[in-house]
Amino acid sequence: MFKLTWEICFSDISFNNLSGTVPKIYAHDYSLVGNKFLCNSSILHGCTHLNGGTNDTVSRPSNKTKNHHQLALAISLSVTCATIFVLFFVCWLNYCRWRLPFASSDQDLEMELGHLKHFSFHGLQSATDNFNSKNILGQGGFGVVYKGCLRNGTLVAVKRLKDPDVTGEVQFQTELELIGLAVHRNLLRLYGFCMTSKERLLVYPYMPNGSVADRLREYHHGKPCLDWSKRMQIAIGAARGLLYLHEQCNPKIIHRDVKAANILLDGSFEAVVGDFGLAKLLDRQDSHVTTAVRGTVGHIAPEYLSTGQSSEKTDVYGFGILLLELITGPKTLSNGHGQSQKGMIIDWVRELNEEKKLDKLVDRDLKDSFDVAELECAVGVILECTLTNPILRPKMSEVLQALESNVTLAENGVDLNREALLPYGGSCSFSVRHEDPHDSSSFIIEPIELSGPR
Repeated sequence: MFKLTWEICFSDISFNNLSGTVPKIYAHDYSLVGNKFLCNSSILHGCTHLNGGTNDTVSRPSNKTKNHHQLALAISLSVTCATIFVLFFVCWLNYCRWRLPFASSDQDLEMELGHLKHFSFHGLQSATDNFNSKNILGQGGFGVVYKGCLRNGTLVAVKRLKDPDVTGEVQFQTELELIGLAVHRNLLRLYGFCMTSKERLLVYPYMPNGSVADRLREYHHGKPCLDWSKRMQIAIGAARGLLYLHEQCNPKIIHRDVKAANILLDGSFEAVVGDFGLAKLLDRQDSHVTTAVRGTVGHIAPEYLSTGQSSEKTDVYGFGILLLELITGPKTLSNGHGQSQKGMIIDWVRELNEEKKLDKLVDRDLKDSFDVAELECAVGVILECTLTNPILRPKMSEVLQALESNVTLAENGVDLNREALLPYGGSCSFSVRHEDPHDSSSFIIEPIELSGPR
């Protein structure tokens, strides 16, 4: 009846009083409105009259339209699923970051907390090969130090503290933040930490040349690893580090265990003062009168040993003993002047000084490879730093000035009113210090008291 082709877009045969079965119409759209006697064979088995007012425009959707709808639906579903996944991942990540500081985490995550890095216990466990004894660098009163390697290849020293239950989480983090603020080329920088319900660990940069105590015992091609020049530079570097703690930190920081084992050496043999911070961090009472004297026998100032009261002059005493260790070497101290007689070492030095036999103090392995003027200066510093009365001991700024200049303070414009200590008319004497024992330099200003053996 009708011959329609695919090129017809719209066929309008409305209101023509047509009747019978509607044939297949090859048009995208068509209208049969107004033909009451038409019937649709594809729907009805027989021809039934259609209501005239109900025949509307009929549209046959093309395959192209269907494809567009399916594509739009697929894109919408994909975007929705991706959005839900991203939101879920962000929520999960935020939860992990919130949970990590307060629980023992088994995830190898690192996160920034202030200027310090907060490591997971699992990460440090992996870095140290499960705290393998082969990686032990040293151990002391506060814990064991392990060599570790982080995932990025950075070498670190991990100190695993022995008593993790002394401080709470908030106090522990606060103390670490204060310690981390002490930044100086001659101080061992705190790199990060780990804190769980059962563990407290501190992470430091790895010092490739170990400690001064280790290097004093080593030899290279039959000669001491540390020659005289290096030993004097180590003394100056350690003095600079202590000076920063005492006079340039606010509040001041007291180390309380200055010795060769706590002075580390970087790749250039530059002295780096380590282990400052631990005594205060682990003391149960927040006071400069401590519940237990922390330090090493022979390096502890008499007033600290007898009263438990420490000051920056306590560190000055320890520096004097350190300087003596650098001059004599470990063998000299052990032969006839060992641990049991360390209280008599200063008397021995004073005796040799009076007898003009200072050469007997020098490490025998150095033979005659030392500077006499520097030796005289160093001995003068030792005797001043180890005076029984802490008030008469010099400040670290004065000690550093003497060691760097290798001349008397009188030549630098300081009035000397006390008898020179050195028999050679020598160098490095200090002016008399008439200090009030109640002034702020030693007893009143409460410092951060620190440290412990490595």
